[in-house]
Parts: sequence; structure tokens; C-alpha cells
Amino acid sequence: MTQEKIGDSKATNFEISPKVGYQFADTWTIGAEGAIGSLDVKGSEKTENYKIGRFVRYSTSFSQLFSFYADLGAGYQNTSLNNAKGMYASFDPGLFINMKRGFGLNFSIGGIKYDNLDGKNDPRQERLGFDFGKTFNIGIPKNFGL
Repeated sequence: MTQEKIGDSKATNFEISPKVGYQFADTWTIGAEGAIGSLDVKGSEKTENYKIGRFVRYSTSFSQLFSFYADLGAGYQNTSLNNAKGMYASFDPGLFINMKRGFGLNFSIGGIKYDNLDGKNDPRQERLGFDFGKTFNIGIPKNFGL
């Protein structure tokens, strides 16, 4: 959850984005991803966002404890603001720390994002964003195989 100022208003943003994947080799994983989020700007209508898509991950180990990974994802998105729909694509590198019994921690600090939205009353919007160092994401993965 993040809070920021938009003009004279305060905004609260929350998103949860689970992923489920199948690791078919030591370095490759494919899977499905989704996200549910909301943006609440004081004095404005609350906006809800949904995403569903696929991802592919390449990872390389530095040691038994640390690995570097890069996710490439793409899919469909929908927002309640003007019932806008569109597509998204993202590239997110990160660091994996291996814990015990197949559990670990994923850390990333942003990536490259592209999306487009087409609403009922709005013209089509396309955005390309670089958010390295502007976001902080933590994940708890569980590896059932390899």
C-alpha cells in the first residue's frame, strides 16, 4: 500500500498480485499472473483495477542461497474508471533468496512497464514507464519440484 499526493489531494494505492508457475528446467519457469488493486483519491471516486496474464521467468544462481531472475509478463487489464480495458506488458528483474524446504524471498525494485487502456468516453491511452527504484516488491515463493 502506498500513499502519495496528487495535486492537493492524498491518494492511497493498494495492489496484490499473485503468480503461479511451473518450473520446467533449472532456469526457466512459465505461469499465470493476476492482480487486484484499488486507487482511492480523496474527493474523487475510488478506482478498482484487475489484471490477468501469463509470464515467463529466467533465473540464474549465484550460489545455493542467491539467484537473479527476470520476469517478462503480458496480459489483459480492466479498470473501473470509465470501464476501460486494454493490454499490459512488463519486464521486472529481481533477487531470490533461498530459505528452507523450498521457500524463499523475492525482492525487486521496479522494471519497465507498458500498457494501453481504451475507455467508453476517453480516447485510447498508451503509457511506457520506467519505475526502477520507485517501487519495492516482496514475494514469498514455494518451489514444489526441482
